[in-house]
Amino acid sequence: MTRWEYATVPLIVHATKQILDNWGADGWELVQVVPGPDGTGLVAYLKRPKSEAGQ
Repeated sequence: MTRWEYATVPLIVHATKQILDNWGADGWELVQVVPGPDGTGLVAYLKRPKSEAGQ
């Protein structure tokens, strides 16, 4: 069974691609982007398989 770890990342509109590319290079997969709690920004939810060493 795959175990997952998750991250939430605030997105800066003018740097969204760069932010997501950096997380993607570390093995994170984008799951969803939603409005932030303040209603103006965005938050990305990411996941990746949890490494055996990290368990």
